[in-house]
Order: sequence, then C-alpha cells, then structure tokens
Amino acid sequence: MLDDVTSTLTLGDTPVDPPVVLAPMAGITNVAFRGLCAEQGAGIYVCEMITTAALVERNPKTLRMIAFGPNEDRRSLQLYGVDPATVRKAVEMVVEENLADHIDLNFGCSVPKVTRKGGGSALPWKRRLFGQVVSAAVTAAGSIPVTVKMRKGIDDDHLTYLDAGRIAEDAGVAWVALHARTAADRYSGTADWETIATLKQALGVPVLGNGDIWEADDAVRMVQQTGCDGVVVGRGCLGRPWLFADLAAAFAGRPTRVMPSLGEVATIMRRHAELLVDWYSDASLPRTGDDAGTFRDRPEKRRHVSAEQHGVADFRKHVAWYLKGFAVGGELRRSLAMASSLTELDDLLALLDRSQPFPQAAIGQPRGRTNSPKRVTLPDGWLSDRDDDAVPEGAELDHSGG
Repeated sequence: MLDDVTSTLTLGDTPVDPPVVLAPMAGITNVAFRGLCAEQGAGIYVCEMITTAALVERNPKTLRMIAFGPNEDRRSLQLYGVDPATVRKAVEMVVEENLADHIDLNFGCSVPKVTRKGGGSALPWKRRLFGQVVSAAVTAAGSIPVTVKMRKGIDDDHLTYLDAGRIAEDAGVAWVALHARTAADRYSGTADWETIATLKQALGVPVLGNGDIWEADDAVRMVQQTGCDGVVVGRGCLGRPWLFADLAAAFAGRPTRVMPSLGEVATIMRRHAELLVDWYSDASLPRTGDDAGTFRDRPEKRRHVSAEQHGVADFRKHVAWYLKGFAVGGELRRSLAMASSLTELDDLLALLDRSQPFPQAAIGQPRGRTNSPKRVTLPDGWLSDRDDDAVPEGAELDHSGG
C-alpha cells in the first residue's frame, strides 16, 4: 500500500487523483474503451495517437478518432508530428475549435513507419528539432496543458531521455512521462525503472513512469521505488478495464482488488461490445466505411456493413485478452473471436462457465504485445548530427489515417 508517498499530481489546475494515465494505444483507446475504463475507476484517459498533418487536413477518419464521449470531462488528445509548423497549426486548431482540454505529444512510438521518418522515439535525438516541436505546441496551446511521452532513447548507445526531459521542461510542459525502454527494446525484456528515478531527480516538473505495470501493486511499487509523480498504464489494462478500480484502491491505500469471475468478465465484455456499437452508430461522427479495419480486403462489402457489425468486429480483438488464463475451450474462443452481431455474441457468452473464478496464474503476467529487440529504422544519416534541425523529407505519416 501507499504508506509513505502522497501524490499531488495536477493537470493544469485540476488534480489527477489517482495519478494514473491511460496510455494511447492504436486501435484500442477509442471512445468505447475509454468510457469502459472510466466506468471502473478514475484518471486521465488519452485517445489514440493523432497525426498533426491529418488533423490539419481534416481527414474524416482522424476527425472520428478525436471524438470524445459526453462524460469525458478532461478530453485528452495525443498528437504526433515532426514539423514544428504543422504541429503549431494542429494545436491552434485544437484551441480554436475547443477540441481537447489536454494535449500529449508522442515521442515514444517505436514502429518503423514512424521512426523511419524521424518521428516518435527517434525525434528526441535531434534535440533542436525536438525543442522546436515542443515549444511550438506549448506556445500555441496557451492555457491548455501540454505533456510529453517518450522513451529512454533510440538504443542503449543513443540515450536521449535526460536531454529531452530538460528541453521539454524548459519549453513549459506540464509533465514528462517516460516509458523505461529504448526504441530498440520495443516491448521486450524488463522496463528499466532506474531511469525513471534518474529523470525524476533531474527535473522540476512532474515525471510519470511507464513500463511493466501489470497490477495495481506494480504502480505503487514504481512510485515508491522511483519517486515518480504518477504512472502511465498501457498493456496492463488490455482485457482488464477493472485495473483502474484496483489502481484507485491502491493509491488510496486500500488492499481490496477486483477479481471478477468469468461471468462478471462476460458482462464487461458485453458492455464493451455495446459501447463500440454505440460509437459506430453515432450519426454525428464522420464515417469512413472502414473504421474497424475488418473489411479492408473486401471493398464491395464496406458500404453495406452495419454499425453493429463494425462494433462487434472491432471488439473481437479484445476476446483473447479478456479470456486470458480462464479455462475456455478453443472452439468457443474461436467462435467468440468471429462473432458478427450482439445476438451472436450473447449466445456465445452464455456458453461460458460463469462460476469460474478469476485465474490466479494470470496475475502479474504480461499482456498485449511482447517481442524481441530490433534495430531501429531511421532516416539516412539521422545519427550524424544531434543539432541538425532540418525536418526530414516526407516526415509526416500517411495523411489518410490517424
């Protein structure tokens, strides 16, 4: 329990209690998932990463991704950009059109399509360009708080987190969040929590820690070991939105933890699918006809797919995470992962053994992506000059998506 640490984390003038942030996850942290997590606990829930160029160009899919639910009183938007001018325009648009109450800047993404353009976790290596991007966002944001999420660096020979943290602090960010892995680490091995402690000692602004928070007690332990001001939770909540209830209890010093039976998990699964269907049914939002990504290879089907089919199709990727550790037969698992309507999903969920207790063996186990270290894909000559502030040619991502 939190015996000797008291959090005073704020976002602007608003306390963040518990000091917990839902990490943006592509294809995961949409309105439905954020709403589901918020029903379980409290914190800051950040939408999926949005590219600044696509936002400025008002791409329909991007405009759909920045929608927030009616109960989201702190609308948190994560932006990705490499060109300071485009980042500034995007933030000005957020301010002028009242699109969000909090802007987070992504310098942690390690996927090749991002790093090969100099973005995400590659950008802090170019410290002048990094500083220009952060300063452009903070200046344009005015009274809207801007935060930064980053990794340790490109790899162990090219660490950037201390320089980047100081530059971000000087630019006026509200906090800095550190995923304690390098881009080359991807999601492998164990997060290096010592770097979170080092960054906390180096900065005056709040520092949030990210990496290997699988249970609420991991979050408490991270705060106690590193002195960080809060935590960012990503993969640990996949298939476990009730983790936010556990986090609230842990930071309040309460020992109670949620251990749902399979029947209770089934109820949450149904609620998740229902929220997704509601989201796809919202006629006020832009529609692309391919939001779930499920019908991409069947263009002739897209126009005739209902909101319910889209929502249930989007839900299917969560099935394995929800059922992790439970004794559920392979055939039933496959059928749940292929459901196409709420009625079909109801029929299949009814076949589960609702009395089955939560699997103790699943506690503390990694969830979501795990992989091996890999050399980071970078623009040609990227590592040659840290003070080169030229924006790489074609730096912005494909504008057709978020």
